[in-house]
Amino acid sequence: MTDVVPAVPTAPTGAPEARAPRVVPPQQPTVSERVRALHARMTLEEKLAQLVGYWLDQNGTVAPMQSEMTAGQQDGGRLAEITRHGMGHYTRVYGTRPVDPAERAAWLWAEQRRLQRETRLGIPAIVHEECLTGLAAWQAATYPTPLAWGASFDPELVEEMAREVGESMRALGVHQGLAPVLDVVRDPRWGRVDECVGEDPYLVGTVGTAYVRGLQDAGVHATLKHFVAYSGSHAGRNHAPVSAGPREVADVYLPPFEMAVRDGGARSVMASYVDIDGIPLHASEEYLTEVLRERWGFDGVVVADYFGVAFLEVMQRVAADRGEAAAQALQAGLDVELPTGDAYLEPLAERVRSGALDEAWVDRAVLRLLGQKEELGLLDPDAYADEPPARIELDTPRQRATARRLAQESLVLLANDGVLPLVRPRADGAAGAPRRIAVVGPNADSSEALMGCYSFVNHVLAHHPGTPAGIELPTVLESLRDALAGAGTEVTHAVGCAVDGDDVLGIPAAVDAARGADVAVVVVGDEAGLFGRGTVGEGNDVESLELPGVQRRLVEEVVATGTPVVLVLLTGRPYAIGWAIEDGAAPARPAAVLQGFFPGEEGGRAVADVLLGAVNPSGRLPVTLPRAAGAQPYSYLQPVLGGPSDVTSADPTPVRPFGFGLSYTRFAYADLEVDARVAAGGTFAAAVTVTNTGDVAGTDVVQLYARDVAGSVPRPVAQLLGYARVELAPGESRRVTFRVPTTRLAFTDRRLVRVVEPGDVQVWVGAHAGAVDAAPATDDLGSTTGGAIVNESAPAQRRVVPGAATPRATLAVTGPVHEVGAADERIVAVEVSALADAGERA
Repeated sequence: MTDVVPAVPTAPTGAPEARAPRVVPPQQPTVSERVRALHARMTLEEKLAQLVGYWLDQNGTVAPMQSEMTAGQQDGGRLAEITRHGMGHYTRVYGTRPVDPAERAAWLWAEQRRLQRETRLGIPAIVHEECLTGLAAWQAATYPTPLAWGASFDPELVEEMAREVGESMRALGVHQGLAPVLDVVRDPRWGRVDECVGEDPYLVGTVGTAYVRGLQDAGVHATLKHFVAYSGSHAGRNHAPVSAGPREVADVYLPPFEMAVRDGGARSVMASYVDIDGIPLHASEEYLTEVLRERWGFDGVVVADYFGVAFLEVMQRVAADRGEAAAQALQAGLDVELPTGDAYLEPLAERVRSGALDEAWVDRAVLRLLGQKEELGLLDPDAYADEPPARIELDTPRQRATARRLAQESLVLLANDGVLPLVRPRADGAAGAPRRIAVVGPNADSSEALMGCYSFVNHVLAHHPGTPAGIELPTVLESLRDALAGAGTEVTHAVGCAVDGDDVLGIPAAVDAARGADVAVVVVGDEAGLFGRGTVGEGNDVESLELPGVQRRLVEEVVATGTPVVLVLLTGRPYAIGWAIEDGAAPARPAAVLQGFFPGEEGGRAVADVLLGAVNPSGRLPVTLPRAAGAQPYSYLQPVLGGPSDVTSADPTPVRPFGFGLSYTRFAYADLEVDARVAAGGTFAAAVTVTNTGDVAGTDVVQLYARDVAGSVPRPVAQLLGYARVELAPGESRRVTFRVPTTRLAFTDRRLVRVVEPGDVQVWVGAHAGAVDAAPATDDLGSTTGGAIVNESAPAQRRVVPGAATPRATLAVTGPVHEVGAADERIVAVEVSALADAGERA
């Protein structure tokens, strides 16, 4: 699609316009009379006390520069003095060290009542906690990591999970959760990939918005993070600068946040640590005010990432001191400093008293914060009139069932030569299981390997050796043994090697165990942690995408025994494992490969369910499986020259594309129907019949893709429009209809305006982003230069990964260019209807 670029640019709507900081007093937010009256009574000290947090406990390192930044914080034994003017937030009351939930709740209720009784204004504090994989507290349920949410392609289940998390938090007196992470994955070398949903903005947006709805339905405010472009840091290095242009920011990084704000009603947003083109987000009025509030209508509260305001001085060095850092952040639109008051207390007070900063900037933030407290019920006379829970269960059977189901749906089968499932029906009707299974590898009997960086076990308990997890965490080995009890199967175990390091002394024992077995299950991958404590997680960025340590050697030596090998990966990022999947990449390779992204407390059982055939795998890759670290950063959302071409000898083609995943059955697509025409700004329909052509029940993830034939800027060769999970019995067909707003085709044009352009669009359904039908378009597989340039070292070729796809239909988008606005729909509606047979619609 193309448009005509006007001679005089119009005001941009797709990216913020650069401008000088505002110096006039800000417009104050609209609040209730109660809030306005309360604010009118406040002294400057009382106002500033509402704009900061206090971190009661300091144990271990769970935030960057934590020990340095909290060195001057007053001791928690002086709470009465610390809170004499009130307090905005209490930081991680439950989530900093292992505390008994009921005992801590009793303390919290008493402390909130003390604030009501002993401070002049009597305002309780907001309590915030991490909740990325469930409430990060001792004895609380630990769900799969967000990358697993993306692999499930199941927003409804993610919403159910989030509601359960929110119910636990609300029962404990927690008001705000620091989740979800809406960063779009751009480089798997970045350590925080496991906290992200995926590499497609629409997948991230729909799944993240579902999480917001679930958490807030339970009465806990969700905090979107990290706003914005945190995942785009140079070479995947944490906190490194971001060089993304305004078009990439508008088209890739912003859409998930916009969906969560406009469609999910998110009440809080956290600023990102990074700078974009030299402007730190904690001091960016363009994003925190213009985009977030003036364009999207966000009326909640913006909070700092931990120590992010002080980092303006000590790391990014755009402020001479804490007072200047505070002024920059406050004027940009950052309301609350977390986790403590390094900048927003005395340094900011001094700046206001000297006249260097108008107090109206403080008033704006305080009114927003008081409005949030009113919304949460903290200003009500009967707040904390109830009693704290005398006992509370934070890991209920219901929560474990949800965790198991989500883990099952998130497991991605990458390869299978027929060895899986391991248990098959025999002729006599009994279940036939192997007589001997060797379960080897560093993650086979590790409960920590099931959980991500922000799980309580890996995030906090690592600093408290000897403290039990407080929840049941069956490993893969334990789960397989339990599931095979009574089947007559002997299960042996050998570690083989550690996750990291170069010690190979244990590999011979693993080889021996495999040699004596009918099948070997080799469980490898990551160890999640922070700042060098582990192989993935916050601060654990890498230069290589090879499996850590000597794990590849372990796998290859076990494969060399000739025993069929099932490779199970429990990781927080996708690794370059083409050697284990592609034909000819190695002398021999595993018979099957199953990818798990930190599947949580029930992950061991979920892996056993899939390996033994109790569950048919239905997960799909939310990120591409890379060929090499040198191909990064990479996204499937690439124009023609973003992939293999005749003008380069480097090949970024992934080993497995976005959306890929195998099943124990097969699915076929037929009868694609797409509206012939649609007006730019309208909605079109696309329908397809999906059939289970195999012998067992299964769930397919039907994926609708599009390609703009010609745009005013280069467009991706494939873009996900919508998706649907469809359960099918053997031989069953269903008709899946997508109603797609044309805003799914929108992009930022040369004026930096997000538009839908008229022109032709190819639309198809495929098993993954790289799936093509039997007669693909020539420009997809042919020479990128029409033969004018031939690279003798590495001729351009597209590696086609098997996967069903329909022929491509052409949709004509008509009318004038449509500039996308707030009223435009962003979500694709999906209808799934049963068919009496493969050719008859219900």
